Amino acid sequence: QVQLAESGGGLAQAGDSLTLACVVPGLTSSPMSVAWFRQGPGKEREFVAGMTGFSTTSYRESVKGRFTISKDNAKSTIVLQMNNLTPEDTAVYYCAAVPGYTTAQSVRDRRLYRSWGQGTQVTISS
Repeated sequence: QVQLAESGGGLAQAGDSLTLACVVPGLTSSPMSVAWFRQGPGKEREFVAGMTGFSTTSYRESVKGRFTISKDNAKSTIVLQMNNLTPEDTAVYYCAAVPGYTTAQSVRDRRLYRSWGQGTQVTISS
């Protein structure tokens, strides 16, 4: 699997919005399950948002209503729109992808994925 590349991270204040993007080769040529994970300082990498090959979405409870995962098929890109950011959202954000269909439960499992990005830093001040 190819290495992915995230973009769109940066510095923001609480209440602001950021949009992350990740080009996923083959996104439109075959079934693909995709997700965003994040890892804060001293923390384990945790699931943020995912989309199965059936386009069913799943979100971490703490980001529901604030974050939206979507696909831009024309650009072969997955997008994470993050609104109403808080300092607790500060982390390195990673995109991930794996060919095939999966379930809304298994899409949350980082062990599922075969392709990862290098991460993009999101820092939110209070």
